[in-house]
Amino acid sequence: MDGHFKIKSYGYGELAQLYFPSISKKSASAQLRRWIKLSDKVLPMLKNLGYKPGNRLLTPAHVKVIVNEFGEP
Repeated sequence: MDGHFKIKSYGYGELAQLYFPSISKKSASAQLRRWIKLSDKVLPMLKNLGYKPGNRLLTPAHVKVIVNEFGEP
């Protein structure tokens, strides 16, 4: 990580828009959801940390898992 992105709590749509800034919040959220669903590692790791599909808030631990798999937004 280059220090520009901070691991902290994010709203789901907020984090999605960081990954997909040129599309709507709704579309960005759907795309991030797709990435998470298609990953063999991310969803099980998130679930172990208490994540449930539909969560609107991602904890720093959830964000760290996502960033470690997909890179910084």
